[in-house]
Amino acid sequence: PVARMIALNGRHALIIEDEMLIALEVESLLHEFGFESCDIADNPIDALRLALAHRPDLMTADLRIMGGTGIEAVDAITDQLGPIPHIYVTGNPDMLQGRSAPVVDKPLTRRAFAAACEMAAA
Repeated sequence: PVARMIALNGRHALIIEDEMLIALEVESLLHEFGFESCDIADNPIDALRLALAHRPDLMTADLRIMGGTGIEAVDAITDQLGPIPHIYVTGNPDMLQGRSAPVVDKPLTRRAFAAACEMAAA
């Protein structure tokens, strides 16, 4: 499983994504938007472990990931840590109807991702 940590100070994000190229694209955008560190997890168990070790200021989650879903990962994390702003980055946005979190459709665009991050933080 992929679980990578970049240790810098400041705002921290957790990227829950099992496609490494997309995870790296999200990480690059988050750095552009002022996040100084990111953890990347490709499954719900690693996502929870990383979130407990370093509480994120924002989470991004793909819907379909190894060993479960981004929804399960986000729910497990918020059950333990309380509310954390999050967005879903997925090729299956229709499967997230009824969820209050912003959804960004794949392929990612900088503009849509930035708008979703702003909505999540509001």
